[in-house]
Amino acid sequence: MPKGYARTDRIAEQIQREVAQLLRLDVKDPRVRMITLTGVEVTKDYSHAKLFYTTLDGVSDAVQQGLEHASGYLRSQLAHSMKLRIMPQLHFVYDPSIERGAHLSQLIDQAVASDKTLNSASEAPVSHLSEEDEIDHPPDKGAAKGVSGG
Repeated sequence: MPKGYARTDRIAEQIQREVAQLLRLDVKDPRVRMITLTGVEVTKDYSHAKLFYTTLDGVSDAVQQGLEHASGYLRSQLAHSMKLRIMPQLHFVYDPSIERGAHLSQLIDQAVASDKTLNSASEAPVSHLSEEDEIDHPPDKGAAKGVSGG
């Protein structure tokens, strides 16, 4: 087993899977709907676990209160399904990374759109040249000598 994959990481992944399933199937609190667990961090002594979550509705005190209210039930269900000597206390933390990513994506889209409008505006005067204007200028004779390999 690789050294970088610690037991705390495996326990965190298992807690994330189990709690996500419990929230989806067992918790009946209407405040705790449409929640996605984005990550779990477990302390080295397994006494505390931070569960990072996001919702479709954004930050909500009602969701936070619902999760805190259900944390005792979730912890007891985890104790039945996971065989650990110490079951960590669950602390729920809102994760704004999804919203931040969506905001950055929107800013990038706006920048690309403004670049397109600026590029189309700067190309317009060049396209006003007629064919006659282009024909009136003879080709550069120095460039022709360099091409012939003289």
